[in-house]
Amino acid sequence: MRLRCLFRLTFPDVRVFLLKVDKMATLIHTIADHSDDINYCAFSSSCLATCSLDKTIRVYSLHNFIELPYSPLKGHTYAVHCCCFSPSGHILASCSTDGTTMIWDTQDGRMLALLEQPSSSPVRVCRFSPNSTYLVSGAADGSVVLWNVQSLKLYRSGNVKDGSLVACAFSPNGNFFVTGSSCGDLTIWDDKMRCLCNEKAHDLGVTCCDISSQPVLDGEHGFGYFQMASCGQDNQVKLWLILFTDFLGVELKYKCTLNGHSAPVLACAFSHDGQMLVSGSVDKCVIVYETSTGNTLHTLSQHTRYVTTCAFAPHSPLLATGSMDKTVNIWQFDLKQPCAGNITENASKVAVEDWSEDDVSAWLCAQDLADFVGLFKMNNIDGKELLNLSKESLINELKIESLGLRRKLLQKIEELRMKTTSVPITIPDEFLCPITRELMKDPVIAADGYSYEKEAIENWINSKRRSSPMTNLPLPSPMLTPNRTLKMAISRWLETQQKPV
Repeated sequence: MRLRCLFRLTFPDVRVFLLKVDKMATLIHTIADHSDDINYCAFSSSCLATCSLDKTIRVYSLHNFIELPYSPLKGHTYAVHCCCFSPSGHILASCSTDGTTMIWDTQDGRMLALLEQPSSSPVRVCRFSPNSTYLVSGAADGSVVLWNVQSLKLYRSGNVKDGSLVACAFSPNGNFFVTGSSCGDLTIWDDKMRCLCNEKAHDLGVTCCDISSQPVLDGEHGFGYFQMASCGQDNQVKLWLILFTDFLGVELKYKCTLNGHSAPVLACAFSHDGQMLVSGSVDKCVIVYETSTGNTLHTLSQHTRYVTTCAFAPHSPLLATGSMDKTVNIWQFDLKQPCAGNITENASKVAVEDWSEDDVSAWLCAQDLADFVGLFKMNNIDGKELLNLSKESLINELKIESLGLRRKLLQKIEELRMKTTSVPITIPDEFLCPITRELMKDPVIAADGYSYEKEAIENWINSKRRSSPMTNLPLPSPMLTPNRTLKMAISRWLETQQKPV
């Protein structure tokens, strides 16, 4: 299967942006309980787990970062390379150089099972499927095992083509997973352990990969793109799009390379909402990117040795980074600070009007509208034409029939028009949905007393989450009440922004 390069982005204004958002991330806690290098850290909705060369796994409460009474978990006879929670958070898996994957009860710390890799090779990575049906373990000899979590028996097994298996990530729907190897390959497998695709991604070896939990939907064709990140010994972080359909099979598209690290990148992870991507490197730095644009939001340089792992918490604004300096740093994002989605940067309308057709194509790809690239090229749409597009021209001239796609495209163009004004516009924080961090169109009040975008909180509740996105406490009721007062306030604010200066 052929990789198709969609575009490569460069970001000359990164330094200016950093000055505006650097205060968003605050170091709030440092864990220094391990006696050797930190290899991995993972969050559940209520806990943080860390593992180390010291053969132990430690578990902490997110409430106060106090170690739980049963921690540390001991049982592995050699270094623990990876740990992960099941989606419910009720069980924890860990894997080790000793060739085993252990399953632990997170309520009391009991070991529930010891799963031996058939080849007894050191196990480098483990991952639960989104529905907790399967657990994947990957080993240094390239073996991949799919375990049935309910029976704790081996379900399927396979091998990567070359090298050690060092990375793994499941798609949000659980229909497939991706593995990365030390020889640089990314391999896509289905849930029957059939190899669907194998591609060279990093010349000197893959070190980590992750798939965003938020798919990118193509409403016109019914396709779902999954966004994946990978990093490697080549100092690079790469973004990919995975298209998975019953009749087309799997297509892996290279999207762009995110620059910033000066040494091998050892870890990468998406935030739960897919809007941010974090990476950690041998250069001792942690970089947080805005996924949609590739802009650098933060560069964190508190670790004194290689950064080996990084992870976002699923339902709280926390980031954990671990290092060979034997520490885990906990960072908190201040959601009330302006972020990339809330500030319209100083930009000249002339600059957008001077965009070439290629510039417009790159912008479409950055907005997850890559399917329009061919259509826009065919119609010779440059920056000036882009700014002049209207609902009527999309229907009558470009023949875009899908209402959903027209709305999305018009919304992105309107956002671009706003960004071309000479005065920065800050959206009031109370007008932003706490889940999507976007301006609300149909705000509703949930049982926790907070207001959310209706579609976002409905999706949250329908995905069987029963806790508040803001407080992490149980929602007493799924009832949603329209917040008409807030909706009117947002409408009035929008009217003021449209008035000529």
